[in-house]
Amino acid sequence: MQLYYHRALTQHNHDTHFDLYVPHQHSPHGYWLEAARCSHKMRTAGLLFITGMCVLDLAFSLKICAFNVQSFGEAKANNKKVMGVLMKIISRCDVCLIQEVRDSKGRALQALVKGLNRFDQSNSYSYVESERLGRKSYKEQYVYIYRNNMLQVKEQYQYSKQVQEGTNDTDVFSREPFIVRFHSPNTLMKDVVLIGQHTSPKTAMKEMDQLYVVFKEIYWKWKTENAMILGDLNAACSYVTIKGLRAVRLRSDPKFHWLIGDEQDTTVREKTHCAYDRIIVHGREIISTIIPGSARPFNFKETFHLSEEEALKVSDHFPVEVDLKPNHRYLLRNEL
Repeated sequence: MQLYYHRALTQHNHDTHFDLYVPHQHSPHGYWLEAARCSHKMRTAGLLFITGMCVLDLAFSLKICAFNVQSFGEAKANNKKVMGVLMKIISRCDVCLIQEVRDSKGRALQALVKGLNRFDQSNSYSYVESERLGRKSYKEQYVYIYRNNMLQVKEQYQYSKQVQEGTNDTDVFSREPFIVRFHSPNTLMKDVVLIGQHTSPKTAMKEMDQLYVVFKEIYWKWKTENAMILGDLNAACSYVTIKGLRAVRLRSDPKFHWLIGDEQDTTVREKTHCAYDRIIVHGREIISTIIPGSARPFNFKETFHLSEEEALKVSDHFPVEVDLKPNHRYLLRNEL
């Protein structure tokens, strides 16, 4: 009895994946075709499974956002159209760091959170706010708006003014970072540390470098190397230089990963192209839980079909966002 061996090459996008040798007594073609069909079915099923898992990861991921809302106060809170767009943007996020909150009486913030709870009744929203920060009379607040059915505030810390080593500078930051540790039971990583920062354009590189010191303090204070720095760092265009950025420790230390790249545009105006807003992560665990390709600016102007004039009434910045992977139990529970 003579055996014939035939080689089947399976290809996808011009790449050869594997070789299949199939024996047959007489005609080499019959079994080869059946084996190829089985192989194709197995490969297709595998691809469908992988695709399905990726879709589930995205559907049930934890979305973290940072949004400079540009002077958010009562004027914006009284504009129904602007508030409608803001609620659409923020309700996409499980937690969103809002910057440039100028609401000294707290009414605008309360109206926003109350509106969110009416707009998205499938979730429940709370917030945690910083002190009013800033030099002289100009003050801002950082506010984390979060879904309390997804996250719980574990700890919070308002970074204080400190003397920078080797200098007499007691006021490095215009607005000191506001740090919150959230407990996230439904993600692979259970605790998420967010370091929120809005730098001053004039001292952006100096403040970004000092964030390295902030990270180190959190590392010792909360005993974790996993943290995310996010916000409007003014880390682009005329506010930075190539030489200056190289000296920033968040850039020179390879353990810090900049998820929003220099080529991105986080500005609303067509005439500008600057990656002012950034997301930076440190720590093996948090890096491993990030869904690849999920870090990006969210172009609400394009998504909600707004003119540039309409979008600028909301903000001159696009939010930036990233997704963290859910744990398998949460996936199965929601899939069922």
